Formats: sequence, structure tokens, C-alpha cells
Amino acid sequence: MIEKFADEIFVTGYAKLPSNITATKLYEVIAVGLLIRTQTGEIIEAECTLSTSLANRVVSGILMGMNIKQIDEIEYLIDTTYFGSAKKAIKTAVQNCKKKYESIFVNEEYED
Repeated sequence: MIEKFADEIFVTGYAKLPSNITATKLYEVIAVGLLIRTQTGEIIEAECTLSTSLANRVVSGILMGMNIKQIDEIEYLIDTTYFGSAKKAIKTAVQNCKKKYESIFVNEEYED
């Protein structure tokens, strides 16, 4: 049952960055880390490894308050807000966070 987990869990997702952007000079992949409310899927905090603090704040602002279970809404918000070269990598990393979140509960009797 879900009660055996903490109230909040931390998950990460990774994706390969495009070769022609500054962040690739620092990192080969983007990492997205999410602190998620276990019971609801609400993203409480978000952080990523982009090369500028502004880009990190923008991505964090997009993700915080969203629900990891509603990936279509998250992707729509990314598509309509973020126009940097790492957009596809960000979306892939968030999708990987969702997969990790879901895998935690795969053997659990969990109701939305």
C-alpha cells in the first residue's frame, strides 16, 4: 500500500542534450529532479541542469504545482512557454521522471 512510502519522494529523469547548445559543453545530458507529493503526484519542487540560472528558473516554474500524472498538460506548458534548444530533452527527462514515479507504485494497489 502507498502508506509505506514517505509523504514526498524525489525522482530524477535524464535525456541527451542537442550537441549545438551551451549546456552540452557542461553536461552531456540534462537531469531533471522532482520532489513529488506521493499521494497526489503534485510536483512540489523542480530543478534541472541547464547552463543558465534563468533557464533553470523557467523550467522549475513550469513544473512546480503541476501533476506528474498529467504529462500532456506539462508538455503543453513546456511547448507554449519554453523556446530554448533543449525543449525536446526537457520533455524527455520529465517523461522519464513520470515513468520512474509510476514504477515505484507498479506493485502497489494505488487509486488515483
